[in-house]
Amino acid sequence: MNSKEQFINKSIEAKEVYLPHLSADPVIFGFDQNELKVLLIKMNYRKKWFLPGGFIDKNLDLDDAIKKILEERAGLTDIFVEEFGVFGKINRSESYFEDFDETLFQKQRFITIGYYALYNPEKIHPIPDEFTETCEWFYLSQLNEIDLGMDHREIIEKALLTLREKISIKPIGYNLLPEKFTLTELQKLYEAILGKELNRGNFYRKIKNLGILNKLDEQRRGGAHKAPDLYSFDEEKYTAALKNGLNSW
Repeated sequence: MNSKEQFINKSIEAKEVYLPHLSADPVIFGFDQNELKVLLIKMNYRKKWFLPGGFIDKNLDLDDAIKKILEERAGLTDIFVEEFGVFGKINRSESYFEDFDETLFQKQRFITIGYYALYNPEKIHPIPDEFTETCEWFYLSQLNEIDLGMDHREIIEKALLTLREKISIKPIGYNLLPEKFTLTELQKLYEAILGKELNRGNFYRKIKNLGILNKLDEQRRGGAHKAPDLYSFDEEKYTAALKNGLNSW
């Protein structure tokens, strides 16, 4: 069965299972080599790259439907996502299916809800679904070389802007850094998100004042200079800050 036949065969089933005209597109950010990454899938049909999005199950709450999409499209589970925007330009998705009859479920006008999530690429092994050739991480700096479908470049850009806004009121790093990390590694993460260098002394002082870090009685060994202290996130305080915001940034 070719990729076009897959869509046709699934169209009738989709009308029964999913809400019409509504979809979700999660932007999954990762962090590696001091750069941000984003998770993309390459569709079998037309070989374009997309966010690992999908349609909303009629029988699920919205947040649960998003988690189901991520599990089915990329094999991701236990992932925290947050809504950041709605995208509804005319013909934002229909043109991708221009070779199909107008009755195809997927060819209808779809308004999509954008979600973003932060995840350590080393902790997950994406698994493509039946419509997907592959599922891979790309550095943000590589995206100009990628043939992204629909309006997914715009969605990624809006997600990054949202992340930059949130960084001043919400803690960042729990799902992106290893369990034990140095303050320099945390600073590099903030710099990658903000797209600029930060003053080390000011950053260290501010991040410590947040009260979400635990200083460990061990150091990062192996460098030529003095071994830096290691830290971990205080899970309880971090979770509270996610819900209530940061008080002293």
